[in-house]
Amino acid sequence: MKKSLLALCFAMYANAHFLALIPATDNIVDKKDANLKIETMFIHPFEQSGMNMEKPKGFYVNDTKNSLNITEIKKFSEKAWTTNFDIKKPGVYQFFVQPEPYFEQAEEVFISHVPKVIVSAFGVEDGWYEPIGLEYEIVPLTKPFALYSGNIFQGKVLKDGKAMPNVQVEVELYNEFGLKAPTENHITQSVKTDDNGVFSFVMNHKGWWGFAALIEEGEKEYKGKKYPIENGALLWIKAY
Repeated sequence: MKKSLLALCFAMYANAHFLALIPATDNIVDKKDANLKIETMFIHPFEQSGMNMEKPKGFYVNDTKNSLNITEIKKFSEKAWTTNFDIKKPGVYQFFVQPEPYFEQAEEVFISHVPKVIVSAFGVEDGWYEPIGLEYEIVPLTKPFALYSGNIFQGKVLKDGKAMPNVQVEVELYNEFGLKAPTENHITQSVKTDDNGVFSFVMNHKGWWGFAALIEEGEKEYKGKKYPIENGALLWIKAY
């Protein structure tokens, strides 16, 4: 019994945490869909299990000057958040969330992930490759709202606008399909950026995919002791 419980706990802590940012669609093609619903939650995407997410510092579109009102909801029986944004004109819209850092006791680290998702409205494509200017950010090198399963997606990891080589990027499918992983190792996949900060990944199934570039920098205090901060640049992409 003890052995089984230990194995279960290890499996829970070994799998990656993702701050998800999932819109109702990444392509607005009709005015009836222009009031866009977006949900953010702290989860294990493949396993479809959640963790409590405290109210974020802000939920924004395009830059921190455009703050959106949010409402608390439940996802996977845990606290999560949602907003609606009324898209009034054609364009490319980049949504992102600034969360409160989460202390992971099992790993003795603060998790500070900033997720981003890019939406095209009424056929406009220009600007999907432009960075917002976040401290840690993934910029797509492949048009992010026109991908099929089986396509190669490429992104570039930036820190303060500069390319970051040799950074680990964790990848998970938001598994709404009941897929079963053959082993624990298959739940979270990983790639590394090259010398130019670029990574590549083939999305082999339809659905939303989360990409999390992890950079450990800085410290934050908890109960009188300082712990490292795992900074995450996240990007959510849908494959059709």
